[in-house]
Amino acid sequence: MADTASDIFAALAHPTRRQILQDLKDGELAAGEIAAKFSASGPTISRHLGVLRQAGLVSERRDANRILYSLVADNLALSVGDFLSTVCPEQIVLREVRKKRAPKAASASEATA
Repeated sequence: MADTASDIFAALAHPTRRQILQDLKDGELAAGEIAAKFSASGPTISRHLGVLRQAGLVSERRDANRILYSLVADNLALSVGDFLSTVCPEQIVLREVRKKRAPKAASASEATA
C-alpha cells in the first residue's frame, strides 16, 4: 500500500497541480474547464489530475461525456496537519489555543447581536 502522505506531498510538488487545487476550491470543474486554464496539452493536464486523484486530493464523477473534478480538502488538511504536528509540535498547542478561543469569539458575537 502506498504512503498517503508521500503521495500527497509528491502531488503538491508541482505548481500546476497546486494551481488545479486552488481552482477547485470554489467548486466542481469539468476536465476541459481545468485544461483551458493552462497552456499545457490536455493529456498533460489529465496526467496531473490523475496524480491528484491517486493522492486522494480530488475526486471525479462522470456526467454524460464529461468528467467533473472536485476538491477533497479533508485529505489535504489531515495529511498536512499530521505532518506539521509531527515536525512542529507547537502546532498542536496552537490548535488547542484556537479551539479554546473559538467558543469565546462565538459567545461575544452572540452577545452583541
